[in-house]
Amino acid sequence: MKRGRSEVYSWRVSPALKASLEEAGRRERRPVSRLLEEIVREYMAGRTESGTDLAAQQELHVKAARFAGCIVGSRAHRAEQARVLVRRKLRQVRLAG
Repeated sequence: MKRGRSEVYSWRVSPALKASLEEAGRRERRPVSRLLEEIVREYMAGRTESGTDLAAQQELHVKAARFAGCIVGSRAHRAEQARVLVRRKLRQVRLAG
């Protein structure tokens, strides 16, 4: 796999988990960073395969569809301002709910 520049991400783990990761890295003769990247890739692939992301996207589409056609007015350039108007409408609904 060709790798580009890497991004840095850090988080805290328990000493026991850190020791387990380091031991696995030594056993497999790979750096812990590469081991972690593979673990995360497998986890993310599993989420996509299980449909978790698809289900979340479908839920967002259903929620967004409720607002289709809800922006009314006589402004000639309304379409150019759609992003601002939709965000304003969503903010109003969020504050009301």
